[in-house]
Amino acid sequence: MPLGRVVIYARDVEETARFYERHFGFAATRVPGDRIVELVASDGGANILLHQAAKGQRGGQSVVKLVFDVEDVELFCRQRAEDGLDFGPIHKADGYLFANEKDPCQNPISVSSRAFRKSD
Repeated sequence: MPLGRVVIYARDVEETARFYERHFGFAATRVPGDRIVELVASDGGANILLHQAAKGQRGGQSVVKLVFDVEDVELFCRQRAEDGLDFGPIHKADGYLFANEKDPCQNPISVSSRAFRKSD
């Protein structure tokens, strides 16, 4: 059973929607009367549901990290830096690269080439 959606509780739903649209190619869909903004993945991957965070909810207090599969991590990070998103250092792991950052809600995100690594 594939993972279909991930919920992010956002202090600023619109800012968070723009972040994922701009940097990761999601398309925001809004239904009149619905409090949730659904970010639809352009490649058929899992969608993100943005829900207004409760006033007492602290940002960045998650135990989940969103990982986006990117074949060329270095190129992706360079392109995002030109668009104002700095992932910082690129790390080498067992046959793949990854880099970390946070979204506007301070949730951890990562881009990783793990899905594209070659088997020996």
